[in-house]
Amino acid sequence: MRFRLAAMSDSERDYVLGTGDPEIARLGLQHAVWRERALGAWRRAGVQRGKTVMDLGCGPGYATLDLAEIVGPAGKVIAVDRSHRFLAALERAAAARGFTNIEIVESDVSELRLPAGSVDVVWCRWLLIFTPDPEGVVAGVAPFLRGGGSFVLHEYGDYRTWRLHPRSAAHDRLVDAVVASWRAHGGDADVGLRLPGAFRANGLRLEHMQPLIDTATPADFVWRWAAAYVETGAQRLMELGFLDAETVAGVQADWAAAEADPASLMITPLVIEVIGRKGEIFTPPR
Repeated sequence: MRFRLAAMSDSERDYVLGTGDPEIARLGLQHAVWRERALGAWRRAGVQRGKTVMDLGCGPGYATLDLAEIVGPAGKVIAVDRSHRFLAALERAAAARGFTNIEIVESDVSELRLPAGSVDVVWCRWLLIFTPDPEGVVAGVAPFLRGGGSFVLHEYGDYRTWRLHPRSAAHDRLVDAVVASWRAHGGDADVGLRLPGAFRANGLRLEHMQPLIDTATPADFVWRWAAAYVETGAQRLMELGFLDAETVAGVQADWAAAEADPASLMITPLVIEVIGRKGEIFTPPR
């Protein structure tokens, strides 16, 4: 395993949701909930044994470990994140499982440098929502793909579909605060709508697009993913000044009441899966 470090300040390593232990644990639950859909996306994108896959914005590396198992010893996963804390967690987990086919790269995606044509598949989930120039990220990463390689993304397309029934005004304010916090840090909560155009502009033929959204009751596994965010995210938004204590208390009370009622319903934020494939020869548009 190689660990390439880039110079990065503590403030640059952090991000709007934080990188502490509660967030690392929440991301683990999030990956467990979304793992089946990730596996399907990877199959559609051509992740196979012997391939080189980039996990762009890998976080603590839950997807990285799954990818490393799929590509096997003859393949490689390049795990990229700007958080040293997240990458250290990945390094420990990879060592514990005996993986030697993971290359860890500490870098902001806008500063990433790799040889052209060195990657078969780029995987990215819930990263571009935080970046001020997602189209620039796609333009910067696309040259890393080999001819015939694919770029597969899961990003939010309509975050405000996240709703509770019975309707909760406090929850609606939480959703608005999430969107506002990402926007204040240069992100876009609905960035998925912009990505098909970014793919086309960079020689990636659109091969697959689909919406991913669930309706869940408190008994469903996906409910735990949303509830975990309410538990940690609302507190984080209060720390950042996007929610007040009264609203946070209201959110927590409404979610507790919803979880106690088997008839409650939740609709998850709409995610868009986009897969683009690079042609053998690409001439940039004029």
